[in-house]
Amino acid sequence: MNNKRHYHTYIVLWAVFFLSYPTFLFAAKANNANKIELHFEGAPVQVETDKARISINPDAPPISSKEFIRAKRIFFERCAGCHGVLRKGATGKPLTPDITLQKGTDYLKAFITFGSPAGMPNFGSSGLLSDEDVDLLARYIQHEPPVPPLFNMKQIRASWKVKIAPDKRPTRQMNKYNLKNLFSVTLRDAGKVALIDGDSKKIITTINTGYAVHISRMSTSGRYLYVIGRDARVNLIDLWMSIPESVAEIRVGLEARSVETSKYKGYEDRYAIAGAYWPPQYVIMKGETLEPLKVVSTRGMTVDTQEYHPEPRVAAIVASHQKPEFIINVKETGKILMVNYSNLKNLRVTTIDAVPYLHDGGWDSTQRYFLAAANKSNRIVVVDSRTSQLEAIIKVGKLPHPGRGANFVDKKYGPVWATSHLGDNTISLIGTDPKRHKKNAWKVVRTLKGQGAGAMFIKTHPKSKHLYVDTPLNPNSKISQSVVVFDLEHLDRPYKILPIVKWAELGKGARRVVQPEFNKDGNEVWFSVWNGKKQESAIVIVDDIKLSLKAVIRDKRLVTPTGKFNMYNTMHDIY
Repeated sequence: MNNKRHYHTYIVLWAVFFLSYPTFLFAAKANNANKIELHFEGAPVQVETDKARISINPDAPPISSKEFIRAKRIFFERCAGCHGVLRKGATGKPLTPDITLQKGTDYLKAFITFGSPAGMPNFGSSGLLSDEDVDLLARYIQHEPPVPPLFNMKQIRASWKVKIAPDKRPTRQMNKYNLKNLFSVTLRDAGKVALIDGDSKKIITTINTGYAVHISRMSTSGRYLYVIGRDARVNLIDLWMSIPESVAEIRVGLEARSVETSKYKGYEDRYAIAGAYWPPQYVIMKGETLEPLKVVSTRGMTVDTQEYHPEPRVAAIVASHQKPEFIINVKETGKILMVNYSNLKNLRVTTIDAVPYLHDGGWDSTQRYFLAAANKSNRIVVVDSRTSQLEAIIKVGKLPHPGRGANFVDKKYGPVWATSHLGDNTISLIGTDPKRHKKNAWKVVRTLKGQGAGAMFIKTHPKSKHLYVDTPLNPNSKISQSVVVFDLEHLDRPYKILPIVKWAELGKGARRVVQPEFNKDGNEVWFSVWNGKKQESAIVIVDDIKLSLKAVIRDKRLVTPTGKFNMYNTMHDIY
């Protein structure tokens, strides 16, 4: 009996392989792209899997309770980023039992093992999952998906802590640091941020935060720093204290990515907002205490098929300079929400239909137009924040990932905003001036070629003549350990490669270079050399004028540094 079953499995695996022979040939060529997407989309999900209920389907292959618990953890860590916690489909295809039961265990094992050129990683053949785990996962996804617990207002309020009340905080800045040139640096695996003095290049302090802080945002006054971890924990840090520290914290869900503060005139520092991946919702809070005021779900219909989606995650959030509004990217439904915070009891939300898979984005140089990347749709969406209307949808390269993007003036085409891409080596320059350069507005006017796919961030500065592009997710270590620099005065000339890792002079490890960030004056660019948790990392500082090494910050406290945020540039949306 066992021999027959193994023989059947053998035949099905080879049948799947030969039926998909051209696919697997292409997959081999696209292996590097798959590795890039794996790192980007397959990042661990921070949902507390042990609290998700067990739901055994009697029509599915047998699975024990112990196996189910293990399988759901594997799925949440490896697969939920693409397919969604509820397996309804997000960047990846739906994996609900009505689909997976028809495919059968052997087919699913083959697919999990070998992957596909559409972005499904080859978990088995790459060694990321053992044969036993592949078999377990194939059986597991034929059962009903376990639903993680929700996180409602009662739970949000229970997590809220004010460590130092506003009336107990300083009334003036109690330290002598140049706060405008302070850097907040994510120490990803340490669950901390480091505050680094941009003038002296010394670490002032490290502060306990949530796991893998995704972004840091400044209050309009420049006093408070807001950071959010992937575990949806928000920390409010008072920079006026003699040694800055966290004065309040809250959890807005179980997994999250974005936080922002109100910037419109008359509302400075009044509100903060955080968006969650799970549950799909956003929370509006008091700016100086993080007291939760309103929680709003983002569940709804998709813009393309107009079908209900139970898990539309909140991606980037920016604060409008034109109105008292927060602008929210809702990933899976493809909607952009203009949330007016002038009256929270009568909340007004303008919904703009864009395209699915909205991710990050930033402002044009006038801070009127918001340009958002829809990565899996290969589009940039433009919204006019003054009129609250969709301005354009622009086709770009594969998997745009600009961070906030980069604004500068192209000598031929006028003002442009640039994005790099995860899926190819191109940099798309989009015209952003519909008045003086109308024929170039909201079009890709120029395409630059970088050194490879896997770019995550692109950066320049109003005082700089250079454009920097990283490639930390490229599988070629020579590419992932260096950055390219374009001369904005001569974009037709070849780029220059800066050997950031070589300059860091570290020991062994992956040592990926990530996220260029300028200092306030625009004459230095800071790079994180992101190494393993138990290996040495560093911050490398480049002289933007000479394009040469200026300084290296090494410190045992710099554990897996990734994102860096200069206070002044972040506060004023300079990029």
